[in-house]
Amino acid sequence: MSKYDVVIVDDDASMAEVLGERLNKRGYNARFYTSAEEAFAGLEAQDAGVVITDLNMPGVNGIEFCRRLVDHRPNLPVIVITAFGTLETAVAAIRAGAYDFLTKPVDIEALTIALDRALEHRELREEVKRLREQVDSEGAGGGAAMIGESAPMRELFGMIDRVARSPASVLITGESGTGKELVAGALHKRSDRGEKPFVAVNCAALPGSLLESELFGHVKGAFTDAREDKEGLFVRAHGGTLFLDEVGDLPLSLQPKLLRVLEERRVRPVGGSQEVEVDVRLVAATHRNLEAQVKEGEFREDLYFRFNVIELSLPPLRERGKDVLLLAQHFIERFAERSDKAIRGLSAEAGRALMQYHWPGNVRELRNYIERAVVLALQEEISPEDLPPRVRGAGGDGRDVPYLDMLTWQSILGLDGLPTLEELEIRYVGYVLGRTGGNKSRAAEILGMDRTTLYRKIERHEIAPEDAGES
Repeated sequence: MSKYDVVIVDDDASMAEVLGERLNKRGYNARFYTSAEEAFAGLEAQDAGVVITDLNMPGVNGIEFCRRLVDHRPNLPVIVITAFGTLETAVAAIRAGAYDFLTKPVDIEALTIALDRALEHRELREEVKRLREQVDSEGAGGGAAMIGESAPMRELFGMIDRVARSPASVLITGESGTGKELVAGALHKRSDRGEKPFVAVNCAALPGSLLESELFGHVKGAFTDAREDKEGLFVRAHGGTLFLDEVGDLPLSLQPKLLRVLEERRVRPVGGSQEVEVDVRLVAATHRNLEAQVKEGEFREDLYFRFNVIELSLPPLRERGKDVLLLAQHFIERFAERSDKAIRGLSAEAGRALMQYHWPGNVRELRNYIERAVVLALQEEISPEDLPPRVRGAGGDGRDVPYLDMLTWQSILGLDGLPTLEELEIRYVGYVLGRTGGNKSRAAEILGMDRTTLYRKIERHEIAPEDAGES
C-alpha cells in the first residue's frame, strides 16, 4: 500500500470515476466502489491511505460506513462529501469519526488539501503508535509497567515466577485492556528463552487467509500477491516465544492446521512442499470464553486443551483497588517527562474520581485518560477538570452527559446560502456558549472537544456567547 492510495465510495459510478481520474492526474492512486459493502471487501483485500465517501447511498450510508471504518480501522482517515451540506449532517459526520466534511460540487483544490492533511494526520498517528508500542515492549519484562500491590496482582506475579521457566503452553485470559501482552512479555523475559525472539500477532486483526500466511509463511506463487517467499512467524520465533493474541477469533478452518504444527513442531509454508522444524514456547491470550466457544462448536476442544496447559487470569482494573492510583502515577511520570511538563501527580479530588470510576477499558483506558490529562493540565497536579466528563462524573459511563438537540443550520443559526465549514463552526460554537450561559467547560462537553481546543477557537475567532444569534 502506498500512502497515496485513495478509495472513493459513491453510488454514482460516473461521478466516482471522474473524481478518481482528477486525483490520479495529481499523483494519487485512486480506485472507486459503488457501495459501502463493496468498499469493505475491497479494503480487506487492499488497504488504502485515505477514504472519500459520499453521504447518501442506498444500503449502508456514508455516516454508518464512516462509523464502521473508524471502529475497525481507527488510523484510516475518512472524508465525507455530500450535496446536502447542513449543520446536522456535518456534526453527524464528525461525530462518526470523519476527518473532514466537504460539500458538492467538490472543489478539487480543497479536496487535495484535505487529502494531504488527512495523510499527514495518519502518518503522525502511526508514528505515535509505533513509539508507544516500543516503550510498552521495553517495559514488558516485568518492569515498571507491571505495577500493582493488590492481592490479585500479587497472586499473578507469583504465578508468572512459577511458570516462566516451564516449556508448557500458557493461556492468558481477561478483559480487553488488562495487559495480556505485558504478561506474555514477562513470561518470555523470565524464561530460559529470554534472549531469543519474542514474536506477537493479533489473530483478530487479520482475515483467515492472511493469518495463515503470517503464521506459516508462503512460497512464491502460492497465491496472486505472493511475489516472493515469506518467512512465517513460527520460523521467526524459533528458539523463543510466539504470542498469539485474541485466539478466540481464530477461524475454524485454520485451527486444525495450527494444532498440527503445535503437535508435530513442524511447519509447512502455504503452497510449499517442504516442512521446517520449529521450537517455540506458545503463549496465547483471549478475552473470550473459550470453553463456551467449544460447547457452541466455534472452537476445537483439542486445540483449547493444547493452549490451556496453564491458565493465567488477569483481574480487571475495577477489582485492583488502589492499584489505580499507582498506575496513574506511573503514567503521569511517563507522559510528563515525554511532554516536558512539571506535573507531580494527582490532586485528592482527581484521585477520588479515578477510584470511583468503573474502568470498562481497564489499564488501557486509564493510560489514555492520563495522557490526555497531562496534555490539558495547567497546574502541578492533575485536577478533576483535566479528566474526561465520564470519569469525573463519579464513575458514570458517560451516558448522563446530555447533547444539544440539533436543528438544521438554516433555522438555528440564521445563515443564508452554504457557509464554509469554518464559518459554520464559529457560529455553532457561539450558539452553544450562549445556551450554556458562557460556561466553557460545559460547552466543551457538548461540542465534544477539550477545553484547551475550545479556548483557542474562542480566542482566534473572537467568539462570544450568543454569537450565533436567534434570528
